[in-house]
Amino acid sequence: MTEITATTPAVSAENSRSRTVRQLVRYALIGGSGVVIDFVVFLLLHNLAGLDEQLANALSTTLGIANNFVLNALFTFERRDRLVVRFLRFYAVGLTGIALTNLLFLAFTDGLGIDANLVKAASLPLVLALQFVLNRKWSFA
Repeated sequence: MTEITATTPAVSAENSRSRTVRQLVRYALIGGSGVVIDFVVFLLLHNLAGLDEQLANALSTTLGIANNFVLNALFTFERRDRLVVRFLRFYAVGLTGIALTNLLFLAFTDGLGIDANLVKAASLPLVLALQFVLNRKWSFA
């Protein structure tokens, strides 16, 4: 005999919040791997190869975005349909992170003389939060 239970709006809202929290945790963990890739590649390109911080940031962030898209599609949002469209949206959201970081470089590195490595590190949590909201609502909706 199968038991049928009614879902109340309160239970549904609680399940939705719980799912959002699980997604945020996974997104942050996966984002952590992308951050490591992004930051290490940035350091290599900027400090060792001598690339300008803007170009180094664009390249390193692109690698982090690709890593994060694959892992988020598989594990966070569990969406495997329309991958090209989703990747283009995910990359567009990633471009907002590049733009935000570049604005912070302009303000803090160029404007105030703060080390680009510190600005890059400090920008990461802000960019992660913005991108989670945008990716959840647009890229993987």
